[in-house]
Amino acid sequence: MLSVQIQEKTDRELKKYPPNQRQSAVMAALRFVQDEKGWISTEDMADVAAYLGMPQMSVYEVATFYNMYNLKPMGQHTLTVCTNLSCQLVGAMETLSYLKSKLGIEVGEVTADGKFGLREGECQNTCDDAPLLMVNNKKTCGRLTEQKIDQLLAELGKQ
Repeated sequence: MLSVQIQEKTDRELKKYPPNQRQSAVMAALRFVQDEKGWISTEDMADVAAYLGMPQMSVYEVATFYNMYNLKPMGQHTLTVCTNLSCQLVGAMETLSYLKSKLGIEVGEVTADGKFGLREGECQNTCDDAPLLMVNNKKTCGRLTEQKIDQLLAELGKQ
C-alpha cells in the first residue's frame, strides 16, 4: 500500500494530466516511492499500478527501462557515474575505478555500512562538466578529481 504522503504527492502530479491519462504520472509516482523507501520493490510497482489504474507490467517496464530507479536497496547515497562515451573520453572510467577502490565495492554493490551504493548511468546531459556523477538522482557533481571525490565522500559520510 502506498503511504499517504506518496498518494498526496501523486494526486498533485495527477492534476497536471487529463483524468483519462492517469498513467502519465507513473514516473513521478515511482520517484516518490524511491524517495521515501530508498528503492522500488515489485510490490511497490504493483501498488503504483493499482493506484494509477494501469497494468502492473506497464509500471515494471518503466521502472526497468530508466536507470534512475533503484530496484534493490542501494544504500543511503547512490552514486551514479555517467559512463557514456563523452564522459569516458575525459576520465569517467578512471573516476569509476577510483570510487570502486575508495568504497571497496563494485558497480551494483553497497558498502557494508549501507552508506554508499555505486552504479553506472546513462548520459546526464552535462557533458561539459564531465566526468560526473549524480547523488541519489538529485545532485550532479562534475569535473571530478580524486580530491573532489574524497571531499564529496567525506561530506556524505557525515550525513
